[in-house]
Amino acid sequence: DAPTLDRFWENIRDGVESLATYSQQEMLDAGMPPELLKNPNYVPKGTTLDAVEMFDAEFFQYAPGEAQIMDPQQRLFLECAWEVLENAGYPAGGIGFPVGLYAGVSMNTYMMFHVLANRPLAEAAGGYQLMLGNDKDFLCTRASYKLDLKGPSVTLQTACSTSLVAVEMACRALARGECDMAIAGGSSMNFPQKSGYLYQEGMIFSPDGHCRPFDKGAKGTRAGAGVGLVALKRYSDALRDGDTIHAVIRGAAINNDGGSKAGYTAPSIDGQTEVIAMAQAVAGVEPRSIGFMEAHGTATPLGDPIEIAALTRAFRDRTGDTGFCRLGALKANIGHLDAAAGVAGLIKAVLCLKNAYIPPLVNFTEPNPQLQLDESPFAASGEGSDWVAGDGPRRAAVSSFGIGGTNAHVILEEAPTLVTAEA
Repeated sequence: DAPTLDRFWENIRDGVESLATYSQQEMLDAGMPPELLKNPNYVPKGTTLDAVEMFDAEFFQYAPGEAQIMDPQQRLFLECAWEVLENAGYPAGGIGFPVGLYAGVSMNTYMMFHVLANRPLAEAAGGYQLMLGNDKDFLCTRASYKLDLKGPSVTLQTACSTSLVAVEMACRALARGECDMAIAGGSSMNFPQKSGYLYQEGMIFSPDGHCRPFDKGAKGTRAGAGVGLVALKRYSDALRDGDTIHAVIRGAAINNDGGSKAGYTAPSIDGQTEVIAMAQAVAGVEPRSIGFMEAHGTATPLGDPIEIAALTRAFRDRTGDTGFCRLGALKANIGHLDAAAGVAGLIKAVLCLKNAYIPPLVNFTEPNPQLQLDESPFAASGEGSDWVAGDGPRRAAVSSFGIGGTNAHVILEEAPTLVTAEA
């Protein structure tokens, strides 16, 4: 529901839940088995991305047949990579310095359900072209080739934390001088789109399609779809070059849970606590100065309590204050974007800083008592409010945790107020 950043912010600000209910015919047209749709646990809801079949192949110098077999996750990623450069004021093709690209993409279901299902199309394309158009390995290098970007080009994969890990890695590449600008993010879509899903007890998806992070009624998340990218520069360079600065990344950190947890797919209090504390140390900020926390927020019975426990432990090491940091969770609005989830939360947090507004936590009515929010540094509300500045600059934090235990945490600060001198 957000083809532009302005629309994205309007939806977040207004507490829009982007969730569609599919008709029986829509799901049958998507190829779902009729007997499956009769299952009482089948949830006919989801989030779709409009016009995924559209792509300006001629602009990027692709033949129509070549574009047709390419994963839409990669097609839209390429278009958004162009847009993010243009938005930053550095149109592709003539950038006189190295630009890095760090990103990841979700599993390719387009090839399974659309390309391979069309045997004449697949055979006409040939195995080599099918690989180049669909394998994750070629996501970033394809964009670097088409946009003439000469910095590091790294496709990475850490499941749900992929795109926020990409941001952290891009920051490190900038700090090492490997590039003078970097693009970071992710792309995620599932096909067929209007298919719904089968609810299964004990799994991560909710029984009714609604995601309720930190609420007493939280029973799981849902899938989403989207592409998100950010352009990054060293702060001193951005000031020198007169760039528009939307926010400042004060610090970031990544780690892995290791083996000390209930299972491979389970989250870890220790792992999450450590990555949050590391990011705060890198940023050199006090937890008390962070007014907004864009959480991973899957709304699962296991995930929410562990996330709040880890956040509380990390913040409690430096402050005993309660209720000063508001919680946010974008998955309640647009679902779980998998490889693009972390950067989507980052973009939301940046927009909160820019607009000095903390949006409502969608579907939140009453806190999950297991979280003990009243005794924590955090507060949640289904109502939006102005973000009143304190003694220092407004600061926000963003978390993203991947299945398998790779965690990422980023700390943001509002952009400085710049004064333009007039001759």
